[in-house]
Amino acid sequence: MDCVNGRAISRGHLRSDDLHVLRGDHYHGQGLIAAIALLAGGAGEAERQRWYGRVKGWIERDDVAPILTARQFGVADLARLHAVAASPGPATPEPLGHRLFPAMDRAVHRTPRFTAALAMASDRIAHYECGNGENPRGWHTGSGMLSWWPRGRSDQYTDWYWPTVDWYRLPGTTVSTKRLADRAGGEWGAPKPDVRWVGGTTDGTYAAVGQHLKGLGSTLQAYKSWFFLADAVVCLGAGISCADGVPVETVVDNRNLGERGTQTFVRGRNWAHLEEHGGWILPYGGALCTLREDRTGAWSDINTTSTDERRTRRWQTLWLDHGTDPVAARYAYVLLPGASRAETAARSADRHWLSVLANDTVCQAVAADRLGLTAANFWQAGTVGDLTVSAGASVLVVRRGRTATLRVSEPPRTGAPLELIWNHPVRAVLRADDSVEVRSEDRRLRLRVTPGMACATHECEVALS
Repeated sequence: MDCVNGRAISRGHLRSDDLHVLRGDHYHGQGLIAAIALLAGGAGEAERQRWYGRVKGWIERDDVAPILTARQFGVADLARLHAVAASPGPATPEPLGHRLFPAMDRAVHRTPRFTAALAMASDRIAHYECGNGENPRGWHTGSGMLSWWPRGRSDQYTDWYWPTVDWYRLPGTTVSTKRLADRAGGEWGAPKPDVRWVGGTTDGTYAAVGQHLKGLGSTLQAYKSWFFLADAVVCLGAGISCADGVPVETVVDNRNLGERGTQTFVRGRNWAHLEEHGGWILPYGGALCTLREDRTGAWSDINTTSTDERRTRRWQTLWLDHGTDPVAARYAYVLLPGASRAETAARSADRHWLSVLANDTVCQAVAADRLGLTAANFWQAGTVGDLTVSAGASVLVVRRGRTATLRVSEPPRTGAPLELIWNHPVRAVLRADDSVEVRSEDRRLRLRVTPGMACATHECEVALS
């Protein structure tokens, strides 16, 4: 995925490449697949078969750039990959679930309907990587960029995406439109924001992820949260403030429609839908700005070693305009990847599937009662609904019948103990991590969590009264 490709996202057509192969996310991924097939030859039997199963699955699913005829490979790699494909044993299906990578400020969410990847930045991870004349305009790729693929469509970021995209309107980001110089902030990981609260918590299916955002070369500040569900991503923003003297935007999405894309874009009351892609909902309304435009660029615009060939691609952009120098602006929208127009309209009309419990600089929280889910990102000590925390934390509560599991992490990474109170009657504590001390239960559950410094998720399962 490009969100973990650093400056390599700018390597498209290299001048030194005799084959003139387009290097994108599939190209880089296939290089890793070939390496795994090679390493498998030196593994034990059980491990080798496990790796072969994964390679077979990738070979079967990549219909954008077929691996077994990829021009980047020599005879040895191709022969090895063909042998793996023909070997006995089943292909491994794509793994589903949520994987949070707090040490690298990234998250990946996979469901039967879509895959999404989130890129953030903190005082540990730079806004973007540039150097050696590569990726000089990746300024906002760590400002909450949300990449996503509906099931069966894995070509969104492959077809001349980076040479033609508007670098100030990357999907999911909140940005000041202040113009930035190439390589702004410095090279080789230098442009790190002075923020600590970046991370979240997950149960492997759902997740609450948040980012205290400070803009690169800007006075912009914002608090952004993403709540990952089975068929949706709920996106909240609050405390959006800036004094750059220019407009501030939250880019709801920016989709590459191809060379002359004609996909139908429809707007309803508080919703929008793009054919072949998915839908978006503004549950509390708001002025959604839209633009369809053709953009032209060359890989040499963003990489000094690339060719000057220029191509044009059509784009569908959706954004929320917070105005010039906003103070405490906020937003709420829902992404429905792969949803039909009818599904988008029906979900927008359903007032019971989602509740936004809070959206401010103390807490951002949602509840999806049909899923038994409550998720909250506390930027500081506070209370929302039945939940109270004594310090900044990310909390996930999932109820299943007569049990509930509470999960909590501490994205600020202070390591200091924090207290979590769930104001709900509990019959018994069924299990708790060693890092979780149960202070009281009965009428309400009171936990003392010693979180450590890694933004790990800590669990406590209870039986409900």
